Amino acid sequence: MNLKTAKYTVIDVETTGNVRNGRMTEICIITIENMEITDVYSSLINPEEYIPRNIIALTGITNEMVADAPKFHEIAHIIEEKTCDAIFVAHNVNFDFGFLAKEFKFLGDKFLRKKLCTVRLSRKLIPGLPSYSLGKLCRSVGISLNGAHRAEADTRATTTLFFKLMNLDIEQEFEVFNNFLHKSSRQATLPPHISTEDFNKLPTSTGIYLFKDKQEKIIYVGKAKNIQSRVLSHLYSKTQKSIDQCTETYHLDFVETGNELCALLLEADYIKKYYPKFNKAQKRPVNTFQVISYINQRGIMQLAVGKTKSTINSVATIYSQVVGIETLIKVCETFNLCPKYCSLQTTNEPCSHYKIKDCNGICSGDEEVEVYNNRVRNALKHLEANRETYIIKHDGRTPDETAIILVEQGEYKGFGFIENDNTINNFDDFSSYITRYENTYHTTKLIASFVKTNSISNKIIHQELVME
Repeated sequence: MNLKTAKYTVIDVETTGNVRNGRMTEICIITIENMEITDVYSSLINPEEYIPRNIIALTGITNEMVADAPKFHEIAHIIEEKTCDAIFVAHNVNFDFGFLAKEFKFLGDKFLRKKLCTVRLSRKLIPGLPSYSLGKLCRSVGISLNGAHRAEADTRATTTLFFKLMNLDIEQEFEVFNNFLHKSSRQATLPPHISTEDFNKLPTSTGIYLFKDKQEKIIYVGKAKNIQSRVLSHLYSKTQKSIDQCTETYHLDFVETGNELCALLLEADYIKKYYPKFNKAQKRPVNTFQVISYINQRGIMQLAVGKTKSTINSVATIYSQVVGIETLIKVCETFNLCPKYCSLQTTNEPCSHYKIKDCNGICSGDEEVEVYNNRVRNALKHLEANRETYIIKHDGRTPDETAIILVEQGEYKGFGFIENDNTINNFDDFSSYITRYENTYHTTKLIASFVKTNSISNKIIHQELVME
């Protein structure tokens, strides 16, 4: 394609809101052929919905102005005719193109065009500017923009900018333009604010990736076996969440972990610590259950399953009430406890559990309280004894190192990396390699799931053992 003689349509639309919820209120299309303007088309559009006050204040387009304007379906054929054989150009092209694609979809048609974004072209051909928003960019390069946020004014300024960018790239035989037009070009898939340099730094290894806003605040955390590939999938995604997320992303970052378990644990920690805007699932309040004990009015130690949002100082942390009750039944049977005082029945009468029949009579006054309480204390010690201390050994970030995850008394403490040629003679030596992280419901569940799957493998190193 000869880009110097190609046909382009520079387009700007004004709207009532974002791509997902808004409708168009105005459009301007400037046609360029052989590097000259050959046509200008501009029209208000009746959005068939109320224009919010903040949008009226921004654009100056009122509900009265669009009341008698044509609806989109009445001018769709004009837009189709003017753009059908042209390259679609806009400032932040996915915004304008997204509205047109949505409107044509409403009509049962597809809107497919090659696209060029003047934001991305400007970042490449005019690097180092303080801002690439249309108004500030125009001021930086000496382009007049009067009547901003009206379609024709913005389109004329974008057209002037586009000519300037074309002239800059002519010297490079349109190398930059061709890169952006190539469908497989990574640059073409990146949102306007994300630099190619940031993307190219992303590794293809396992770890977490971070999306950050203009102030470098973390707005999304994800884990991936291939960080670069996973980030690219966000950028290709057409879901509204991904579009909104990428629109607000200015910076990309990452942390390599070498294995998926450490990536999941670090992801959970970042979400807990930074509360990213676009992470939903792990921010929801989660209840866990614990075996708890208390002294009732008769001085008897009573056991129950209690709901909690914390796993700290838990005798036994459980992920469902059903499993909690099963734990109490097992403890009750093993230590000859009373079902009534293990909260397995709620009547005031002596116990009458369908399964557990060997109560010694504490519920009917036939057993001394202190004798019974001693057995409860033994039961609690048994539960606490099952809170093991161990190391999980996993793949490191390089072949020369190993990842180690520390669990003390049943609680996740953190993870780190150790060189394979280091000798460990004492279990406590592992601690010096560990970066400490907070234990949460999510990390506890991740560890429990891994241990259940790998309980008999050489990946679990208990306290009494050392690394070979």
